[in-house]
Amino acid sequence: MGLDVAGLGNALMDALVVIDDDQLIADLELQRGTMHPVDNGRWQQVYEKLKPLGVVFESGGSCANTTATVGRLGGAALYCGQVGNDELGRIYAERMTEACGHHALQFTDRSATGKCLSVISRSDGERTMLTDLGAAVSLASLGNFSSDMSKSKIAHFTGYTLLDGPMQAVALGAIATASKAGVKVSIDVADPFVVGLIRERLWQVLQDFADIVFLNADEARALTGLDPNDAVHAVADRAGVETVVVKIGKEGSLVRHGSELFRVAIKPVKAIDTTGAGDAYAGGYLYGVSRGWPVMRCATLASAVAAETVLQVGAVVKSRDTLQACLAKSSEY
Repeated sequence: MGLDVAGLGNALMDALVVIDDDQLIADLELQRGTMHPVDNGRWQQVYEKLKPLGVVFESGGSCANTTATVGRLGGAALYCGQVGNDELGRIYAERMTEACGHHALQFTDRSATGKCLSVISRSDGERTMLTDLGAAVSLASLGNFSSDMSKSKIAHFTGYTLLDGPMQAVALGAIATASKAGVKVSIDVADPFVVGLIRERLWQVLQDFADIVFLNADEARALTGLDPNDAVHAVADRAGVETVVVKIGKEGSLVRHGSELFRVAIKPVKAIDTTGAGDAYAGGYLYGVSRGWPVMRCATLASAVAAETVLQVGAVVKSRDTLQACLAKSSEY
C-alpha cells in the first residue's frame, strides 16, 4: 500500500521543560526567546541543570512533527532522518513508531542524536532553545526510503534540509526523485533565517519542483519583501506553485490554490507552548490533501490541529479523541 505522506528531515529529539522563574534563563547565560546553536557538551551541561525540573522527551524536527501528525490523524505516513546509535536515538525511533506505525530512520555511530532543549516560560509560553544538530544533518543516502517515497501521494520537506552541508545533496536529490515520480512535493520554508541564507536556492526549488508551500508571515516577508496578503500571490505567481499557504498567527491563514484565495480563521486559545504549531498545521493540511478534500476542509482541519497543539507541551497532539474531534469538525466543509 502506498503512503499518504513521506517526510525527509533533520531528526532532532525535543527535550521540553516548563519553568516558573525566568531568572533561571539568565542564570544559564541564555537570551530569552532565542535559539542558541550549541555543541553536545554545552547542551548536556544545561540539560543536567534543568533535569530536576522534569524534562520530557519527544521526537522533533519540523518535518518529523508534520509527518507524525499525519500518522496520528490516521494517515499512512513514514519519516526518514538520521539519529545517533544512542539512547536518545532509540527513544526517537520509538516515538515515530508510536505515531506512524513504523519509521525509516538511519542510525550512526559517528555522532550523537541531534536534539533541541526547549525551555518554556509558563507565564507566556515563550521558548528559549538550545540546539545541537548532531547526527541529524549528516544523512548520506535515502536507502530504501527512496522507493517508499516514490510511491507516496505527497513528499514533504523543509528549508532546513536545503542549507549548506551533507544533507543538502540528499534532500535535493529526493525532491527531484519525488517530482519525477509524479508525487506532490510539499515544502515548508521553515524559518526566516533559512530564507536569509539561501533565498535564491529556495526560489529555484519552489519554481522547479514545489506543488505545496507553507510559510509563516515572517518567512513570507523575507522571501518576497511583501506583507502576507501580497506575498501569498507573489509566491504562487513567480514560482508557479499550485497551493501556497501563509500562516498569519492569530489572524489565521491565507491559502492561494490555483487562482482562488481562501481566508481561514483560527480558534483563539491561550497558548501553553507554541512549539510545532506550524508543523501541526502542515500535517493537518497534508492529511486532507491526501484524501482529496477541498481547500477549506484541509485548512479547517489544519487550523484546528494547530490550535490543539499550543494547548499542550510538545509539538504533536497525541490524544486520538482530540484529533477525531478535529476531523469531525472539518467535515462541516
